[in-house]
Amino acid sequence: MNTKSLHFILTLSCGLFLLSSCGNTQEKCELDEKILDVPIDLSIVRLEKQFYTASTEEEFLFLLEEYPDFAKDYLEVELYESKEQLAQELMFINQDTLMQELYAEVQENYPDLNQLDQDLSHAFAYIKYHFPDFNTPKVYTFLTGFSNDLYISDEMIVIGLDYFLPKEHEFQPTDLPRYISDRYDREYIVPMVVTAISSKYNKVDPKQNTLLAEMIFYGKAYHFTKSILPCTADDFIIGYTSEEVVACFANEEFIWSHFIENDLLYETNPFEIRKYTGEAPATDVISQDAPGRVGRWLGWNIVDDYRFNNDISLDELMEMEDVEKLFRQSGYKPRQ
Repeated sequence: MNTKSLHFILTLSCGLFLLSSCGNTQEKCELDEKILDVPIDLSIVRLEKQFYTASTEEEFLFLLEEYPDFAKDYLEVELYESKEQLAQELMFINQDTLMQELYAEVQENYPDLNQLDQDLSHAFAYIKYHFPDFNTPKVYTFLTGFSNDLYISDEMIVIGLDYFLPKEHEFQPTDLPRYISDRYDREYIVPMVVTAISSKYNKVDPKQNTLLAEMIFYGKAYHFTKSILPCTADDFIIGYTSEEVVACFANEEFIWSHFIENDLLYETNPFEIRKYTGEAPATDVISQDAPGRVGRWLGWNIVDDYRFNNDISLDELMEMEDVEKLFRQSGYKPRQ
């Protein structure tokens, strides 16, 4: 074991101690009632129930007519010779034994969507409060056969509920490594949706292609999500375990020194950048025990400090494209 790994493991032990002493802080959080009063018209439509109980071509054709946005943008009906051809393919999928088993499991694990409806309504109210131009999209749930976890546009959101079965469930997406599939649980649905929506407001300068620019982009995305979901634990926003979050804070000075000593902030090589912000089980160039995407986590801290140390609203933050100015004015220093 190298020295870097040993250092990270030792401070992970300290992190676990910190976690046990502050694990209940999230329970004390309260949402802003003034923001929750922002009117939001949300109704989640469970399309998996309608499509997986249909049995005739006529019923499928009716559904395609009833939900034209879903048929056009999600099912991509225009790629088929006719709606009848798409209806026949949907019938074939519907009759598959494994798909019916998967549908039954989704219904058992999601007998209702009351909590999801409430959480999305609160999130949309917060977004509308900070960004008055936000319009509540239509929200559908569906059974995708592990082909699409989330579809998000300004007008429509489709949630593939099969992706969000319990992580120990026998049905799991086969094309994802475990360190990614572990994030696909019900607690992650709303943070994933909000983070995706953040891209609409997250302005960037395309000429800035440094590691710092990518760190700040993700930092703004996570800061947006935390601002919209203030009572959601960091774990569900960045996709780390609680232990990894606390260990990262315990090792923040160690992580930051790696970036500074190796002159990484203005690195432009995409292969080098990916080592620190790309999906991976670990950021092993720092330590085999450092979680992957640690550059994104560090960018989040920089953005948090910038917002804390400057009188700036969330919409102004998201509009800011000057990465260098944001970094300089953040006053960022690793937590002690």
